[in-house]
Amino acid sequence: MRIATSQLYSNNVSTMENQQAQILQLQAQISSGSALSTPADDPLGAAQAVQLSATSATLSQYASNQTTALSSLQLEDNTLTSVTSTLQSINSLMIQSQNGALNDSDRSALAQQMTGLRNQLLTLANTTDGSGNYIFSGFQSTSQVFSNASGGGVTYNGDAGQRTMQVSGSRQIAVGDTGAQVFQSVQAVGSDIVQSASTGNTGTGVVSAVTVTDPSQATNNDSYAINFSDDGSGNISYTVTDNTANPPTTTSPAAYTSGDAIPLGSGMNVSITGSPKGGDAFSVTPASNSANTDVFKTIDNVISALQTPTNNSPAAVATLTNQLNTGLTQLGNSLSNVITMQASVGGREQEVKALQTVTSTNSLQVTTNLQDLTSTDMVSAISQFEQLSNALTASQKSFAATQNLSLFQYINP
Repeated sequence: MRIATSQLYSNNVSTMENQQAQILQLQAQISSGSALSTPADDPLGAAQAVQLSATSATLSQYASNQTTALSSLQLEDNTLTSVTSTLQSINSLMIQSQNGALNDSDRSALAQQMTGLRNQLLTLANTTDGSGNYIFSGFQSTSQVFSNASGGGVTYNGDAGQRTMQVSGSRQIAVGDTGAQVFQSVQAVGSDIVQSASTGNTGTGVVSAVTVTDPSQATNNDSYAINFSDDGSGNISYTVTDNTANPPTTTSPAAYTSGDAIPLGSGMNVSITGSPKGGDAFSVTPASNSANTDVFKTIDNVISALQTPTNNSPAAVATLTNQLNTGLTQLGNSLSNVITMQASVGGREQEVKALQTVTSTNSLQVTTNLQDLTSTDMVSAISQFEQLSNALTASQKSFAATQNLSLFQYINP
């Protein structure tokens, strides 16, 4: 078969150009370390690389969010630890103030200590993060959480919004709690029912803590009023009014005996000791009643009671005792609420840490897969480069030798 010289030249040049292009491509891969310079190098691999890159960016954002969320939760956790310690100190002072050997001056000194702790608690409630945002103000992060209210207690300046952060594809986690949840709420379950006495009482009656005899009774969540009356002959009787019932119900008058149990509905009772007078009143309300949930109001009421001289008046001493007992019950409920909130924060911290481990593992796997897909296999690339270089050299030598083949060499030797 006759092969034209032009065809021979064309075939050899095409072969060498193809080899040269492959060598240049391998040189680029070896020098850059990337096997995918353009999508045309490997369309399927390029599409997979784009998907893996997007996944890697998403995981990086989740990792950043997790770090931010953990920082916020740790700040709240540390703050609540300080809040718990402060409330426990106030609780100790309340117990100390119940010592019957103390005089008005002693109690006034305790009130001063309690005021300092109360101010410390307000500072903790207004804690800010590194950016100056208040951590307990909900969505109103630039508004001071609490400010002192006239007449005692505080005003909440935040809102009910709970800030959340996306920490995984399927999980948003709360990174803060509101001041109303922490300082102006109590747990619906496990909190003690609150007993109290009217500050206008003139007798020496002291109300005890509530005793629950049947936790299953719905009436245990009702609010009760115990009112005393005198028949004019020195005989004291009382009635119990369920103010939650619709309409309110009142029991028939019953003779009062100091220390006897006074039934409240069907599932609890309370006792009153001392000598109440006609017109004296006591109440029993659920822990969640708005009058019982503001820890600052509770503390301010106790401070005010300690600063009020009793002048050794039995009625005044009884009023003080009732106020301290009420304050201790309310503060105990608030302290339990803070501890519960801190446990919730701790649980969220652990969840974020677990997600950090998962995200780190996934990020490493995605990065490895992306590198395997896009990085140059140096051993294989260099081997191919050497083979193609040798093949190109051989092609060039072969072409050069072929060029010199001519019959004219033999005609004119």
